[in-house]
Amino acid sequence: MPKVGMEAERRRSLIDATVDAIHERGYSDITMAQIAKRAGVSGGLVHHYFGSKDQLLAATMRHLLTELGRAISDGLAMAETPRQRISAIIAGNFAVDQFQPTVIAAWLAFYVQSRTTDSNRRLLRIYAARLASNLTHALRAFLPRDEARRVAEGTASMIDGVWIRQALSDTKTDRQAAIAMVEDYVETQIAAHVARTSNT
Repeated sequence: MPKVGMEAERRRSLIDATVDAIHERGYSDITMAQIAKRAGVSGGLVHHYFGSKDQLLAATMRHLLTELGRAISDGLAMAETPRQRISAIIAGNFAVDQFQPTVIAAWLAFYVQSRTTDSNRRLLRIYAARLASNLTHALRAFLPRDEARRVAEGTASMIDGVWIRQALSDTKTDRQAAIAMVEDYVETQIAAHVARTSNT
């Protein structure tokens, strides 16, 4: 009889193995059997839990999105002002356990697969909508609604762009530099709005 919690443990080990395998070989070049071997389980067990490689990637991304959401929520819980909420959202998107080479490679694979896989596309849309909504809500303290939406989309694009550039770079990840770059964009946009309104 299997131990209580064994299935969850095996699923997690397979997700971890998927992230590592994508980083080392790329999504297209890995097989379910290779992932199973890396996780120390049978190939049949991977298919039993996830069905296909695309479904395994989707499960991996759901896990990473949950971790990302937790990092953002933890930051928001400590934020006392709207500006601190913006910073918490930005910092959460560059959390230490997220903004690292293995996870960055998995995210890049997820973006590519979302072009052709409906389940991954839905996950990506949910993530993007939540990020834009959270940013817009916090930015409304400084900007009118339409302007807040525009800056929220720009901020989200900056975050995604930094991740993609890092995925294509051989340089070491620097989360503080990444955060500072996005923060600078937000500060510039808020300051520009203040300057426009003070001159009218």
